[in-house]
Amino acid sequence: MGKAVFSLVVATAIGIGLLTLGWTGFLGKGVNAVGILLILVSLVFMARTWIDWYSTNFVLTTDRCIYREGIVAKRGVEIPLDRVNTVFFNQGVLERMVGAGTLTIESAGEHGVQTFEDVRNPMGVQQELYQQIEDQRNRRVVRVDEVGDSGAGGGSTADELAKLADLHARGVLTDEEFAEQKSRLLG
Repeated sequence: MGKAVFSLVVATAIGIGLLTLGWTGFLGKGVNAVGILLILVSLVFMARTWIDWYSTNFVLTTDRCIYREGIVAKRGVEIPLDRVNTVFFNQGVLERMVGAGTLTIESAGEHGVQTFEDVRNPMGVQQELYQQIEDQRNRRVVRVDEVGDSGAGGGSTADELAKLADLHARGVLTDEEFAEQKSRLLG
């Protein structure tokens, strides 16, 4: 996005400069045409970049990072938070002015490194990603502790199943974890 803004400003300045030279004749018409063409091309480039930026979604959930882009043809990536190793962001001066930047996520996935350009507020996204990763790890520790407590309580099987059902209903246990613990209790 920063490149598009920069090219629009520079091309418009050059185009206006060429149009105000006041040359006449064949050369003057050619210079005016070049000035107008510069302005139009930079406007088209800026419009295309803005449409791409507007149609791109970068969503962060409690479990994954989801990236979708495209208007006609779509492309998307989903990265589970438990596979994220490192998150980098980069913002140039112009990108900071428009509130965009590049976000790079290193993960233990098949592709390893994913780079996302023109992400809105990349520093905030990086911080939120790390916060969600930390929250997910904390939920996992709480889940293990609660499951451990429910298995060591010495209560009846019905009581233990009720505790598991409660944990599952609150979202502490996933469907798979609930089924595994239930089958363990029922022996």
